[in-house]
Amino acid sequence: MQIFEALRQDHEKQRLLLKILNETSGDTAARREYYADLKQQLERHAVAEERHFYSPLLEYDEAVELSRHGIAEHHEIDELLEKLDETDMSSSAWLHHLKTLREKVEHHLADEEQGFFQTAGKLLNSSEKEQLAKGYIDEMKSETKAA
Repeated sequence: MQIFEALRQDHEKQRLLLKILNETSGDTAARREYYADLKQQLERHAVAEERHFYSPLLEYDEAVELSRHGIAEHHEIDELLEKLDETDMSSSAWLHHLKTLREKVEHHLADEEQGFFQTAGKLLNSSEKEQLAKGYIDEMKSETKAA
């Protein structure tokens, strides 16, 4: 498996969790559970992606700006998660923040999949793509066990 497939698999999990959460109502146990899953997925994914995708690509001039942009978007997503944590889940403000988070995450994923992956695909050889995927997957698995 190459890094792009590994990242896409987690991107799909994030999209699904955001969709499910958007369809919940009130301060329910289901909303709490799905939000906890989403938050954990986004946080773990960001760390592993920065370590096993963005950082190695910083070596290439063509990818520096794209890497910085992706990392900056991770920070924006972290800030939106903090807003959600600080807001009552049963309030309309929580749903508003969730909508903003969904838009930000979906924009970020589209940026990566429709632009950055193509640039990275040209810069990395097959062996590098596979090694990065292995490191990413191993880190995600170890974080899952630790959580």
